[in-house]
Amino acid sequence: MASPILFLLWVLFMTHTAWTQSVRQLYDVYEPEDWSVHDFSCPRECFCPPSFPTALYCENRGLKEIPAIPSRIWYLYLENNEIETIPEKPLVNATQLRWINLNKNKITNYGIEKGALSQLKKLLFLFLEDNELEEVPSPLPRSLEQLQLARNKVSRIPQGTFSNLENLTLLDLQHNKLLDSAFQRDTFKGLKNLMQLNMAKNALRNMPPRLPANTMQLFLDNNSIEEIPENYFNVIPKVAFLRLNHNKISDTGLPSRGFDVSSILDLQLSHNRLTKFPRISARLQHLHLDHNKIKSVNVSMICPTTTLHAEQDVFIHGPQLSYLRLDGNEIKPPIPNGFMTCFSFFRLLLFKYIFSNSRISF
Repeated sequence: MASPILFLLWVLFMTHTAWTQSVRQLYDVYEPEDWSVHDFSCPRECFCPPSFPTALYCENRGLKEIPAIPSRIWYLYLENNEIETIPEKPLVNATQLRWINLNKNKITNYGIEKGALSQLKKLLFLFLEDNELEEVPSPLPRSLEQLQLARNKVSRIPQGTFSNLENLTLLDLQHNKLLDSAFQRDTFKGLKNLMQLNMAKNALRNMPPRLPANTMQLFLDNNSIEEIPENYFNVIPKVAFLRLNHNKISDTGLPSRGFDVSSILDLQLSHNRLTKFPRISARLQHLHLDHNKIKSVNVSMICPTTTLHAEQDVFIHGPQLSYLRLDGNEIKPPIPNGFMTCFSFFRLLLFKYIFSNSRISF
């Protein structure tokens, strides 16, 4: 039991470490004596809090243009305006920017002047959610660690867009218009440190190709994915959290090993077309199979087996599954014999039978 828990803690630690490092960079000391007299200016359209001189608040003000940003600013809030363009000029002095929030505006790709974003050499976080983008903007600064592009109209990823973004750890492309044709084999080349990739709510029919090897969290909910290629997970050996809810995956669309992948700790397959319990790893801890078409649970077929090469905690204690959802299927009572014997770490089991609802805690 110790090893899977330690692995989960390691995954969370790595994610937290990446975030902490970013936050530390955000809050590095920037001495006021290094500022010129012009640094204390404040655009009349915005608010500059005296207690937080490195922040500039320009949100919810009906702005149509980005005002000239003083050189002292690290945090720029421009969300919920009517901005359509990102020109280079108002950002030319903003060499210290770490954080830009441009969510909920009207920005298009044609409105982003080439070099306007890439000139921001210290930028870590870029928020462009709820705009009018049709492709991932490029070029972007090499320093970038998080890129948030949810709820746009992105259908294209130009070749080489991510080639220099080796520091990017999070890429959010959920709720866009991505098709399979948007991806080439080298689309994600360069994303050496990417840990979280979110492409939920797009129009994908296939799993995206050649994902970054360090991906730990992969979210592909609400697409139209029908199958997972053989050996797909060999390319992403560290994936721990996999979400494929609301797709069209059937039994025939699974690889021969199913999800018998030792790195996966949390697997979500709700609202698909499975009729059988898929093969899983002994290390899996959380499994969502609700709202499929599963009619029976054959414990002898689904109980993960260990081998002589399995680590000692799995070999001794057995499968680590502690949370399972099977509600919304066609399973009839009673709970199969041997279920609790196989999965001795169960804490919560959710069934929804034809005749009754059951929630069983241990």
